[in-house]
Amino acid sequence: MPIKPLFSHASLPGYRLFFCVLLASILMFADQRFTRMEDVRAQMTMIVAPIQWVVSVPSDLLNWGALALSDQQALVDENRRLREQILTLSHRGQRLANLTAENAELRDLLKAAQRRDIPYITAELLSLDNDPFSHQMVVDRGHRNGAYVGQPVIDAFGLVGQVTAVSAYSSRVLLLADASHALPVQVNRNGLRFIVQGAGRYGSVNVLHVPDTADIREGDLLTTSGLAGRFPPGHPVARVTDVYHDPGQPFAQVTAEPSAHLQRSRHFLLLFPPPREEIEDTIWGEGMDISAAALHAAQRIGLQQDAAREVQ
Repeated sequence: MPIKPLFSHASLPGYRLFFCVLLASILMFADQRFTRMEDVRAQMTMIVAPIQWVVSVPSDLLNWGALALSDQQALVDENRRLREQILTLSHRGQRLANLTAENAELRDLLKAAQRRDIPYITAELLSLDNDPFSHQMVVDRGHRNGAYVGQPVIDAFGLVGQVTAVSAYSSRVLLLADASHALPVQVNRNGLRFIVQGAGRYGSVNVLHVPDTADIREGDLLTTSGLAGRFPPGHPVARVTDVYHDPGQPFAQVTAEPSAHLQRSRHFLLLFPPPREEIEDTIWGEGMDISAAALHAAQRIGLQQDAAREVQ
């Protein structure tokens, strides 16, 4: 048997590492400088989409198996609990119908524009990033379903984030907790408006530039204000958990807990802007001053329709 040489005379692996680092640097530079890379990323995501679906199969099988092997008594208890929840929601729905009628009557008396239901599509979680410095997820809806960049995403409890990248069959969502995500909010109790920014942790966000004398308390609910026209107003964002007044400082340190279940929810809603006829009714005020929010919404609808025509 020939003796294997102790030292290899092949090319050093450092050269391969160098070329890989160089190629990665070139790709990152091109992605930063050229918008054409968005199309390349979308095409690559179409190739990765089947792999994401295959990866999610074991989790779906485990959920199905757990449901199939559940104890009968557990199913009976869950059924009873769901019936009680349906009864509670039905009671709230009856009160909501009465409040909706009163609100419509008051708006008619004040000659204010009527609010309409926001269209949406449902989505399911495909994958959740494990990077501690990036809080993003991938859902199973793409531009073939009407998804677009900047689209708001909510779950059953509040705002989750917004879409940042779209391919044919999936979309990447930047979560509310990410340190690079910020949005305008208002205190539901008194209407004060602030900016909420992610703190890099799932269970906490920061409320920026809160004056030390501002009327904000622990337990206050923060909702979307509708400013800038990207997020529709009235959706829960977070609830204030701590207000710290530092003596001698002009701003208080305020933290809040996101209302959405960012680490537990699997089903989401992707919201669409209001219908075009609603924008045409409200885009001009009495003084013929154009509304910035309505203008942004109209521009988004135009981009969405152009993308739909390209797909067709």
